[in-house]
Amino acid sequence: MKNILYILLLTTQVFFAQSGFEKGNEYYQKGKYNEAVAAYESVLTESKHSSELYFNLGNVYYKLNKVAPSIYNYEKALVLNPNNTDAINNLKFAQKRTIDEIKVIPKVGFAKLIRDFTGIYHYNTWAWISVGLATAFLLFFIGYYFSQITLSKRIFFFGMFVLFFLILISVSSTIFEKSHFDTEKPAIVFAEMANVKSEPRNGGQPIFVLHEGTKVYVGETIGKWKKVQLTDGTEGWIESNAIKEVK
Repeated sequence: MKNILYILLLTTQVFFAQSGFEKGNEYYQKGKYNEAVAAYESVLTESKHSSELYFNLGNVYYKLNKVAPSIYNYEKALVLNPNNTDAINNLKFAQKRTIDEIKVIPKVGFAKLIRDFTGIYHYNTWAWISVGLATAFLLFFIGYYFSQITLSKRIFFFGMFVLFFLILISVSSTIFEKSHFDTEKPAIVFAEMANVKSEPRNGGQPIFVLHEGTKVYVGETIGKWKKVQLTDGTEGWIESNAIKEVK
């Protein structure tokens, strides 16, 4: 009986979530953007998150000329699906509406080579690649074990050696990308204007000012203050309620 009630509850939640998503699409098509936001947000209250939902929310906020929410939702869409090319393109358009122009310091040397290589795929993709390579390794091992022909054994053995090397690379890439994903904490400035200070207190010396839509990376937290870093390496302290973390 409990299982039946659980299935009914789950089915109901999925139905209402789908209904809210479709209503949001209809409102968007009709140009009723505020109603579309309400419909999409109702889906989020049911804890139904998807890259498509956040992408659509970003589009609605973009139409409403709300810079920070549009950028935030595009970023959320890319967290769930880094290969969402529509979100990538629309994010670039939304970022053009921001006031702050912050340079990106390019990485150099060996660290850049590693990051460029592992960043080709999401850590989930690297994990599946590892599983595929491990499966191929097992098949080659079986072929090596049961083969009675010397040449075949050599081919299988060489294949196992190559696959083992590739497995090490893919597993290392999975770990590196997962670690990078977990430690990187992007956030979007939602305050229209926010002072970034030299220390985490009201009396701290203002260093610079950030405007809505600017992307920062969160470090440590002390009370109501968060230490943030910009893409140009500049650091400072900002009030927690001025930003919204993407992850």
